[in-house]
Amino acid sequence: MKLDEKLIGLLHEKFGKENITINDSVDETVCTVDKSILFQVCLFLRDDESFYFDYLSCITGIDNGLDVNSIEVIYNLNSIPFEKRITLKVLVNRDLDSDGNCSVPSVCKIWKNADWLERETYDLLGVKFENHPDLRRILLPSDWEGFPLRKDYKLQEYYHGIKVDY
Repeated sequence: MKLDEKLIGLLHEKFGKENITINDSVDETVCTVDKSILFQVCLFLRDDESFYFDYLSCITGIDNGLDVNSIEVIYNLNSIPFEKRITLKVLVNRDLDSDGNCSVPSVCKIWKNADWLERETYDLLGVKFENHPDLRRILLPSDWEGFPLRKDYKLQEYYHGIKVDY
């Protein structure tokens, strides 16, 4: 379901065409958003009375690999009362900071369920969510090495002296 021109116009007007790229050629609208305005865009989409994207259904990530050197963090938003949906995508450099993470702003203050969704993306891809209230591993043990969904992930042969068979 494609979004109406009103929302696309408002997003460009409020945040600038240079910060939001709209791909409306598929069955649904995908907006690539600059990470510096991600929080503000999400807040606008939730609070605007004309659209009211009240439900965050998913946050996930895709490692585009070493050649492209980026990770996509993808947000699926739904407006239950208006029966609309939109996908936001943020591209981040996959180069790791000193803590071994790339980062995007957390949206936990906007949608409470982002807490576990961001933790899962952190756990599997190493994307750090800035200002997350409790960012730690959720699926793997806290002392696990690496991020299994990264294309350059090296399988561990042993974990606490136990051979890991894959």
